[in-house]
Order: sequence, then C-alpha cells, then structure tokens
Amino acid sequence: MAEKEPDGLLAAGGDLEPIRLVNAYSSGIFPWYSEGQPILWWSPDPRTLLFPGKLHISRSLAKRLRQGRFEISFDLDFNRVVTACATVARKQQDGTWIVDKMQAAYKRMHILGFAHSVEVWQDKELVGGLYGMSVGKAFYGESMFSLVPDASKVALVMLTKRLQAWGFHFIDCQVVTSHLVSLGAETVARDDFLQLNQLAVESEEQFEWRQEAIATNDA
Repeated sequence: MAEKEPDGLLAAGGDLEPIRLVNAYSSGIFPWYSEGQPILWWSPDPRTLLFPGKLHISRSLAKRLRQGRFEISFDLDFNRVVTACATVARKQQDGTWIVDKMQAAYKRMHILGFAHSVEVWQDKELVGGLYGMSVGKAFYGESMFSLVPDASKVALVMLTKRLQAWGFHFIDCQVVTSHLVSLGAETVARDDFLQLNQLAVESEEQFEWRQEAIATNDA
C-alpha cells in the first residue's frame, strides 16, 4: 500500500513508542521525517541491503584497517553517536531528520537492547560511527557520521564482520547511495525484502553487543 511517489511513504502519525518501533521494523517499515512534519512511515521499493557475505573492501580500505590507526568499539557511547549523526554537517544536506524526538526514541530503544552503535576512535577521540536497530538477525542501519576520511566505512565494515560471525541475514541500508554500493550493498525488490525480513526477525538468539575499544587490526 506504500506510495510510489514519494517512494515508499506508507503512513503518517502515530508515535515512537518501543512496541510500535519493534512492530514497524519487523514489518519492514521505518520512521523518517523532518521537524514540523507528522511522523512519516516508509517502506521503499526497491530496498537497499548489504548481505554480510558480500561485503566488498577496497585495497585502500583494507590497508587502513591493517594499519590499526583506528580503534573500534560497540555500544560504548551510543548517545554520542546519535548526537553526532544528528549534528555533523553533510554535503548537499540542509538540516537533519534525526529530530529530538527521534533521538530520544532510539536512546530509549538502546536501553531496552534493540538499538546499537559502532564507534570509531582515533587517538582516543570519537571520529566516526553508526547506529541502528536490531531485531532477530536483521540489522537496520539508521545513520552514520565521519569526521575523518573512511571512518564511517570502517564502522560499517567492522559491524558487517561481526554480524557475519553471528549469522545475521542482512544489514538494511534503506536507500541506495554510491558509498554503500562501493561496500557491496545491492537493491532488492520490496516483496523479496519482506520475505527475507520475516525470516530474519524470527530468530530469538541473544547477542552480547558491548565491546571496549580495540585496534581494527586486532578485531
């Protein structure tokens, strides 16, 4: 029932309570709206997914990982990652969709064990990261930021490797970008995605997300 223009718009209104968010992601739906708008719910077609086994790491990025100049952690500073994603300026983007209510909602989901972050550190400073939702063996990426070259790519690569080890089915990247395609992301028809999503969210396996910072060449 989602609109074709704008692509994937499904509903407006509701709230960002935990039960609604879990039900939405489990059904392949996510919230995305700007200040002054009602909460908008989306299910685009096609969907952009990164399958962990299809991760592509360029030679230059592989070299950067081997150098160990970055450290990587998980769930060590979720709130700072969300704040950075909302405030770090991006090219060709005016403002942010990560409004205060969205920040509060995902911080609450983190406390409840559904939302997780990846932090990238350089010389003990937070220079990049990402956060998203996890239901079953599906990870739904929400946003990433980078203060130095390749920091957000490093976050995504290290997340993908961890999820592959855990047997996750995919990382939902929502919409396609050249940045994601360079790492191996691909587009999947909505009907196919919904089938994949249903299988992924059925898993009840639990995972220990929190990890202190370690060098990328030791991770």
